[in-house]
Amino acid sequence: MSSLSTLPVTLDGSDVALKRQEIRDYFHNSADLFELLFTMFRDDNVFYQQSEPTRHPMIFYFGHTATFFINKLILGGVITQRINPDFESMFAVGVDEMHWDDLNNEHYRWPDVAEVRAYRNDVRRLVDTLIDTLPLTLPITQDDPMWIILMGIEHERIHIETSSVLHRQLPIGDVHPIASLCRSDRYGDAPINSLVRVSGALVRLGKEKRHRLYGWDNEYGEETIHVNSFEAAKYLVSNGEFMAFVHEGGYDNAAYWDDEGKQFLRRSGAKHPTFWVPQHDGSFKYRTLTEEIAMPLNWPVDVNALEAMAFCRWKSDKEGASYLLPSEAQWHRMVEACALHESDDFNESRANVNLAHCASAMPVDTFAHGEFYDLVGNVWQWTRTPIHAFEGFEVHPIYDDFSVPTFDGRHNIMKGGSFISNGNEIMPHSRYAFRRHFYQHAGFRYVKEETLEEAEPYNIYESDALVSQYCDFHYGKSYFNVPNFAQRCAQLSAGYLSEKRRGRALDIGCATGRSSFELARYFDAVVGIDFSARFIQVGVSMKEEGVIRFKRAEEGDLTRNVSVTLQELNLEASASRVSFFQGDACNLKSHFKGYDLIMANNLIDRLYEPRRFLDAIHERLNHEGILVLTSPYTWSEAYTKKEFWLGGYVDDAGNAVHTLQQLELLLKPHFQLLETHDVEFVIRETPRKYQHTIAQMSIWKKY
Repeated sequence: MSSLSTLPVTLDGSDVALKRQEIRDYFHNSADLFELLFTMFRDDNVFYQQSEPTRHPMIFYFGHTATFFINKLILGGVITQRINPDFESMFAVGVDEMHWDDLNNEHYRWPDVAEVRAYRNDVRRLVDTLIDTLPLTLPITQDDPMWIILMGIEHERIHIETSSVLHRQLPIGDVHPIASLCRSDRYGDAPINSLVRVSGALVRLGKEKRHRLYGWDNEYGEETIHVNSFEAAKYLVSNGEFMAFVHEGGYDNAAYWDDEGKQFLRRSGAKHPTFWVPQHDGSFKYRTLTEEIAMPLNWPVDVNALEAMAFCRWKSDKEGASYLLPSEAQWHRMVEACALHESDDFNESRANVNLAHCASAMPVDTFAHGEFYDLVGNVWQWTRTPIHAFEGFEVHPIYDDFSVPTFDGRHNIMKGGSFISNGNEIMPHSRYAFRRHFYQHAGFRYVKEETLEEAEPYNIYESDALVSQYCDFHYGKSYFNVPNFAQRCAQLSAGYLSEKRRGRALDIGCATGRSSFELARYFDAVVGIDFSARFIQVGVSMKEEGVIRFKRAEEGDLTRNVSVTLQELNLEASASRVSFFQGDACNLKSHFKGYDLIMANNLIDRLYEPRRFLDAIHERLNHEGILVLTSPYTWSEAYTKKEFWLGGYVDDAGNAVHTLQQLELLLKPHFQLLETHDVEFVIRETPRKYQHTIAQMSIWKKY
């Protein structure tokens, strides 16, 4: 089988025209391969099936990768016109079982497959044009418009893999084999595994900004870890090796499962790996992408991290030793010990990656990497390391929720890639992480340690200075006798409606969520929406755990750990009435409507196109509902192109244009301005530096 995919485009070079062609070829290769996967469906009805209850129907993912290009290009100011606003809202969010993902099918009217195919073609034509015409200098840096194109390509390449996992979970009757995606026909008995000793060393993780290959934000920065000597399995754990765990009742013995694992067992009822198909005689078949075949005992087992950890406890118990999943640093140490190199060895010539050999795993003793096999390829390898930020981590502003929402201690890093991994995925610096109960084309190898290393740290939003500052602004102390802004705005807003009219409220641009909780003191139900998953993650954590923790800046690099609880704020009763969602205020999903109050605090001068928000907001309010806008009107081209400012400029006739004046013109067809007044707020930067700002609150009543 010849490779259907191609290796990543480098960021450097000397020929701009040649680089444009390389990017165009790379783009079309990813789009073609992604669409090929969807031809394995029996018919178009399968697009509307859910293979996994915590995921959208397949039609969502078919549209998602195309809308990603448009939404990111809009956010980056590369384009200003949408192709299909409905699609670009509908297909935007909902891929990682986050609490702000809206998986209620009643909220969606999924389009015809033909419509989505036509949309994908429209996006392809637009991206082709941009590749030809965008300014391009070499090397490409993270600030270049072309970086957003590469981001969209690599994002689609991730979904080539994740979509194939979902397809693999469909009923076998819903899929059929594709000639160009054939499985391996090499299988037999499993080899006996053994341990290989790896000497200890100092391991440096992370890569520099000037690296010649595209990277996601979590790859950059630095972390240095001393890895003690250890032994590691020569082979990935095979189906045959894992079979003993199953036959000896490993899924029924609670001693082998931690609390999260027991919860997984209760919820799933699992008695064996998900891609094993039980037969009447007690044996198993094996599910590939499109077939059920005789159990390939010498292929790597596909399990989630919880199953892999349970196997390690079982093996430890049997042998009286300490077996674990490797850490991220130990995996890198194995790679270093085998002298694998990024450009030459992380490709199809020495590994089962990139669909170069087949569209399935292969025997675990096929590809040798020094004394080990399959350090790269075949299936991903779970590590015990929760993903976290390296020192020097910076969120990429165009995709600020790629990494930070996973810095929660619940997503473990996988390394090495699988048979279908391609693009950035197959590089040693790549850091992909999934929830421990998720299934991917993922397996594991075990390590044996004499001296247990300390657990590697993980951080949530404590490492994010901007989010920490907003946490302090929303949930921290008040300064200089200025009341808490979120609390004050909620109190004032609720006062414009009688108690009988306080049904549902929308807090759009809710940031870290304090105003949503405060509105819930007065309303039966409150929806908080923010563009940034980094921000709403705070509100979700506060609702679910009753506490948030963040770092309060002190002096220079010095910070102080702070925790705030719902109980301290007297918001425990309110929390159950609040729901948080990620969304774009300029392109909200259609079902966000029917509100008695909509509050938008300090939002309009941070939107990329505020008129879009204002033109449609009346459709989301009930008759005689109240719209509350607050803003200090600090217009900046960092957020809004000047052509879209509502005020703060001189027009062609030489007249000064003020924001409130433009708000009246834009809202007049549907709203009456009731009144305006000022609301102060103070943002603490350090103990000796504060921002004291006055926002204008305008209150509008819908006709």
